[in-house]
Amino acid sequence: MLQQSLDLALVSGVGEGGIPDAAFDKAVADLAPALARLKGEAETLPLLGLPADTADLPPVREAAERLRQSASNVLVLGTGGSSLGGQTLAQLTGYGTAGLSAFLPEPRVHFIDNLDPLTFEALLKALPLKTTKFISISKSGGTGETLLQTIAAITALRGAGIAEDRLGWHFQGLSEPARPGKLHALRALLEPLGVPFLEHHTGVGGRYSVLTNCGLLPAALLGLDIAGLRQGAARALGPVLAGKSVKETPAALGAALNLAAMRTGKNIAVLMPYADKLALLTRWWMQLWAESLGKDGKGTQPVGALGPVDQHSQQQLYLAGPKDKLFTVLTVANKGKGPAIDAALAKQIGEQDFAGKTIGDLVAAQGLAMVDTFAKNGRAVRKLHVDEVNEATHGEILMHFMLETVLTGYAMGVDPFDQPAVEEAKLLAKRYLAEGRG
Repeated sequence: MLQQSLDLALVSGVGEGGIPDAAFDKAVADLAPALARLKGEAETLPLLGLPADTADLPPVREAAERLRQSASNVLVLGTGGSSLGGQTLAQLTGYGTAGLSAFLPEPRVHFIDNLDPLTFEALLKALPLKTTKFISISKSGGTGETLLQTIAAITALRGAGIAEDRLGWHFQGLSEPARPGKLHALRALLEPLGVPFLEHHTGVGGRYSVLTNCGLLPAALLGLDIAGLRQGAARALGPVLAGKSVKETPAALGAALNLAAMRTGKNIAVLMPYADKLALLTRWWMQLWAESLGKDGKGTQPVGALGPVDQHSQQQLYLAGPKDKLFTVLTVANKGKGPAIDAALAKQIGEQDFAGKTIGDLVAAQGLAMVDTFAKNGRAVRKLHVDEVNEATHGEILMHFMLETVLTGYAMGVDPFDQPAVEEAKLLAKRYLAEGRG
């Protein structure tokens, strides 16, 4: 289970730069109405109904099985919330982890989330298209990146000699149902080819969709326990539904900490997990946090880091730079895991204390040392901990951060579910494309 350590002596730090206890206590009090509001939405907010839902899982498994059949590669086409959630779940299997991705079994899954023309063109030329399939994901059906990627994929398949009546075999659509009288671009593109669609949950926005079929389809394709993901999410949601207090609800307590940090000049929030399987979690969380809370001149800048590597690449700034950050260190029970250190070789390099230890022992010590070093240097810090990274714990982590984000938004007085600035840029980009500008 996810454990959250908020020792106020550490949170407050030493001297200038910490979060004063009074500011934290005020934030806890201010979170109470936000928590009550969220509990009151248990029957109406679709996000809160996901953990208990199982009706949508069989269609996801069926679509995953269809995609696996005779496929060597599957490309997930989508951007932002349509892709980042699936990627962080996929990393549980080794996807995106240096040195492991090349050894994963077929079908190999690729997330094409960034619209780079050269990368996508090179990939389409390199893949064996006769055994390659595509998942096209767009909640609205009108996402420009997904539509252009899908058009390019259809064109490439035709160029590879794929018969017109076989094009549909290569695709799976995932989008909201079409609305009467309104063009649904993705369905208009794929349904004439006979492509089946899973329906994106209409009440769950892209950045919150990791536990809908949007994130679960790639997870199921990779053989993950998608029911276990939902069960883990239920653990994070439980205290909210049970009407627990702010201090008894980990997500609310985390929201209070973030609110206090904002109010005391901490305008950067850093998430630093200590496991490769959680590296892409930071990218998913950065969108969630930035797009949900960056409104009306408010919000904090999310930054992703990874331990222990970023103890080398970023620690100098974190410990000797401005005291304008709140650090969340997410540790895993690594002690005793990984290769053992040979005693003779440890002695040869003058590190006798390494003898008999494992690489996991060092990583566990580094995570603990990082938390203590932040605190001793007056940096605001909290520690989250899980004993292992599996489907249940990952589902719990994901729901924890989604609830924490929603509660922080409610307490800030902003809507954590809209993204007006993003929509403005999308419309402007389409206009520039039509005008030939760029």
